[in-house]
Amino acid sequence: MSGTWQREVLEFWFETLTPKDWFTVSEKTDALIRDRFGALHERLVRELPPEVFDDPKAALAAVIVLDQFPRNIHRRQPAAFASDELALSVAGNAIEKGLDEGMSVPERQFLYMPYMHSEVLADQERAVMLFRSLGQEEALKYAIEHRDIVARFGRFPHRNRVLGRESGPEELAFLKGHEGYGQ
Repeated sequence: MSGTWQREVLEFWFETLTPKDWFTVSEKTDALIRDRFGALHERLVRELPPEVFDDPKAALAAVIVLDQFPRNIHRRQPAAFASDELALSVAGNAIEKGLDEGMSVPERQFLYMPYMHSEVLADQERAVMLFRSLGQEEALKYAIEHRDIVARFGRFPHRNRVLGRESGPEELAFLKGHEGYGQ
């Protein structure tokens, strides 16, 4: 696989889209990502190219494709979370090798995002540590909020319906105050 896919992903994510696009539900953005990157997502899920383990840009692009894009491509479907573990593995390898050291704050934020999306408390604790290192109070606030939800429930209750999980009474009460969370 050539470096073209990496450049296309990173230019699209960081130059074509805006920060508002990253965190706002939009059928238009979902369709654009699905049409432009759906096949790439499927390809990376089947087989990761070797450069994602040693090249910072390839690692970052792969994490965006495996962690962010499925949330757009498969919104409100179980497949939205299906490649989370793979994204976490790529992110963990990149961090372990120091591939994040030369990245900008927004790039590091998205490299670290698989930790925030994990339903494993240890990953959530790591997310808080990583996001704290960014020096971005708003991002850290969200990392802490995600960690606290997983610490309280052992999972993200807003995923229950999509994943066919039964919500307990405490989760249902929580969800009433968090409509639209995690869309």
